[in-house]
Amino acid sequence: MTSSGAPLTTRSEQRCFGGTVGFYSHASHSTSTEMRFGVYVPPHAEGARLPVLYYLAGLTCNEETFFTKAGALRLASELGLILVAPDTSPRGVSLPGDSESWDFGQSAGFYLDATEAPWAAHYRMESYVVHELPALIEAHFPASDQRGLCGHSMGGHGALVLALRHPGRYRSLSAFAPICNPAAVPWGEKAFGNYLGPDRARWQAYDASSLMSKTPFAGDVLVDQGLADKFLETQLRPQALEAAAQQSGQALTLRRHAGYDHVYYFIQTFIADHLMWHGARLRTS
Repeated sequence: MTSSGAPLTTRSEQRCFGGTVGFYSHASHSTSTEMRFGVYVPPHAEGARLPVLYYLAGLTCNEETFFTKAGALRLASELGLILVAPDTSPRGVSLPGDSESWDFGQSAGFYLDATEAPWAAHYRMESYVVHELPALIEAHFPASDQRGLCGHSMGGHGALVLALRHPGRYRSLSAFAPICNPAAVPWGEKAFGNYLGPDRARWQAYDASSLMSKTPFAGDVLVDQGLADKFLETQLRPQALEAAAQQSGQALTLRRHAGYDHVYYFIQTFIADHLMWHGARLRTS
């Protein structure tokens, strides 16, 4: 069984803004597959332990997408934030139907622990992201246990849900264009129906709006949403998250931006706000 000190394979490392961006792989006991992730370590004093922002990417993405497209590394260097981005699903295993569509299976793990065959044997991204990956990061890199969580689209869903499901595990939380109410939209219905089974009542355990309406995140939450996003009404439904926050008293900053859509140009525009949001909360928590 892989432990926090389990070996990593270094796939590549490059200097960037005085720090190092690297991509790594390891044998995961959560997914029973090889898992890949990326890490940016900013310049730091010898012996320092730095706060960590975990970023969860969206559909069709992988562990490299955030580092190559978001434009986050310069400010992370200045803020002294380690950035970590896992892959979006298990790789190296072929399951029936896992590559037939872009919004399910490969690159679409939905950051949950599947309960239905054949997915339950490998699609255990909740366990991987919440427990196994931080143990590895804190063992192999100069990382503290001050953790923030951010994500985009499917990854925004993952960030919100995992922070809400694991109180005290994360000190800061934000999302870009998250799937806010997956139990009620086509992306979520497809994923949850396969990964969790047909009982819709069970889906609520991975629905951010349902969770937030009952038990809010301990801190404040930042969400940015573009109003020109083609998925806004059919898949994302930020109004459901807003209503849930009002119901539970969750401190939520939900910003809507005219003219912005769903792609990484939107994330590039507002990534500095998110990094500073997390930096302030991780440094003072």
